[in-house]
Amino acid sequence: MGIILVAIGGGIGSVVRYLVSRWAAEKISFDLPYGTFIVNITGCFIIGFFMALFTERMVASPYWRLFITVGFIGGLTTFSSFSYESLQLLLKANFLQAFCNIGGNVIIGIFAAWLGVTVARLI
Repeated sequence: MGIILVAIGGGIGSVVRYLVSRWAAEKISFDLPYGTFIVNITGCFIIGFFMALFTERMVASPYWRLFITVGFIGGLTTFSSFSYESLQLLLKANFLQAFCNIGGNVIIGIFAAWLGVTVARLI
């Protein structure tokens, strides 16, 4: 059952990642990989929120944790894409863009995870 839930959650997360990345490329710009940034930050918030909620505030079936954190968030977030896109910016000597991409994903991602934990603890 766990494998099925991870697969379904991962499929949904992957589709959401694709749609967000496509939207960001069309609506924002191609200067930075904004779609990857958006899903990584959102994923950091969601994992912080649900892990705090599931471990500190309520008792939930372990299947929910598998579906949301391993499946959906695993399919949604894109660390491998983030790493490759950052490398491409560095190889093209776009150092400022690479710094903004790396710094933004890491620093704001950690903040978003903290915010998710904080919001879950307030509920």
